[in-house]
Amino acid sequence: MVVLAASVVSKSGKVLVSRQFVEMSRIRIEGLLAAFPKLVGMGKQHTYVETENVRYVYQPIEALYLLLVTNKQSNILEDLETLRLLSKLVPEYALSLDEEGICKTAFELIFAFDEVISLGHKENVTVAQVKQYCEMESHEEKLHKLVLQSKINETKDLMKRKASEIDKSKIEKSRADRGGGFKALQSMGSGGIGSALGDMSISSGGGGFSNNSGFPLSTDSDTFSTKPKGRPPSAANAPPKGLGMQLGKTQRTNQFLESLKAEGEVILDDVQPKAAASKMAAAPLTDPITLTVEEKINVTLKRDGGLSNFDVQGTLSLQILNQEDGFIQVQIESGSNPGILFKTHPNVNKELFSNENILGLKDPNRPFPTGQGGDASGVGLLRWRMQSNDESMVPLTINCWPSVSGNETYVSFEYEASAMFDLRNVVISVPLPALREAPNVRQIDGEWRYDSRNSIFEWSILLIDNSNRSGSMEFVVPPADASAFFPISVQFSATSTFSDVKVANVLPVRGGPSPKFSQRTQLIAENYQVV
Repeated sequence: MVVLAASVVSKSGKVLVSRQFVEMSRIRIEGLLAAFPKLVGMGKQHTYVETENVRYVYQPIEALYLLLVTNKQSNILEDLETLRLLSKLVPEYALSLDEEGICKTAFELIFAFDEVISLGHKENVTVAQVKQYCEMESHEEKLHKLVLQSKINETKDLMKRKASEIDKSKIEKSRADRGGGFKALQSMGSGGIGSALGDMSISSGGGGFSNNSGFPLSTDSDTFSTKPKGRPPSAANAPPKGLGMQLGKTQRTNQFLESLKAEGEVILDDVQPKAAASKMAAAPLTDPITLTVEEKINVTLKRDGGLSNFDVQGTLSLQILNQEDGFIQVQIESGSNPGILFKTHPNVNKELFSNENILGLKDPNRPFPTGQGGDASGVGLLRWRMQSNDESMVPLTINCWPSVSGNETYVSFEYEASAMFDLRNVVISVPLPALREAPNVRQIDGEWRYDSRNSIFEWSILLIDNSNRSGSMEFVVPPADASAFFPISVQFSATSTFSDVKVANVLPVRGGPSPKFSQRTQLIAENYQVV
């Protein structure tokens, strides 16, 4: 058998794709294909037509014809087998069985035809083999990508190590500068300066504070609630600008990062947190006593409604800069939530806490540890945990509604936030099937970003408060199964907690005025998913 050409033509006679397997002039193949629609009769059962020189073997595919042009000496049974194999391949590669879909994948169809027919003769292959051959997987290419990815990971690790070293050196230098600044103030002996320092207060708007214990860092949205103070802080000077180590990227590193960005690699995602950490380390704490209330929430919601897991774990940490300020007791207030179980540190007087809600050491002659040893996260005084099956306790619920319409999938999202919290920096991450381009966003309350490398759609809302307790979003993607959009991950923070634990006062053990202290409160979503 000899197949002269394999073609896809419309029923009106328009040639969409044609692959010739023997030497043939353009005028001849155009003449053969132009004559085909005139030879096809209406209502006939057979799928071949013969002329004096050639035979047309064809098969209708919706509004198109898949056509083989062979010589008359060819075995028609083998021709029909070849036609049947090609009819299975066309839907595999064509986006849609119309003129537009065939034209967009013309080259893919030609490559597939070449794997089936060689020099006019059918090859002994299957559909799976043809797809494997056309993918053209290369071991060398995979190896090259693995080497490139390892270099990228090494560069990121090096950047993280350098940033960590710089942060530590800045903290050490700031402590040294604080000690020198305090001595300089003492030598001045000015009562006016001391009174001015005693009247200083630290305040800032917004929410979201963090330290090295796992809080998301945010230098422009810290919450400080400062209590009255009796004596000035031991560290009043910020570290001088322009001193200390700085991470300088060489020209070669810059060129490497620029080349990665040009290839689509997202570099800023791993660099930004370290940059924020550097800013925070450059502005160390000036209060002698800092108390941090931190809660981490882990929630697993079901896509069809219902709560699978709800767990809140909280800690109260104490950070003291100078040992002379360690002889204190901390009086706290907590909300009226009976589902919260509190546990104190083994060195804390449990009876004193149970009776008076005061956290103090069993040995009043011992001071609390200071943070001079490099532990910037402080000392944990109190821990608590809360678990519930009440869906009304969930601060944020997400509803996803995928629906297929024709050759498109419309995906609608809706969020509803509880009135208990004002959520900040909310990021809802939705996995998507592999796409050639970003999804078509029809409507959204907030901002969006598409990570093409990881195929993740990120929906961002800067603040959710009483003005926007609910919101929606809709985008369109090619046909996909509903399970492809799960699990959905959520990140957010808040400046209030479930336990409502607050520091009422700091009491000096040896008498005297109450020392100055600052308090920080943070709720963060550690593992928050819709599955």
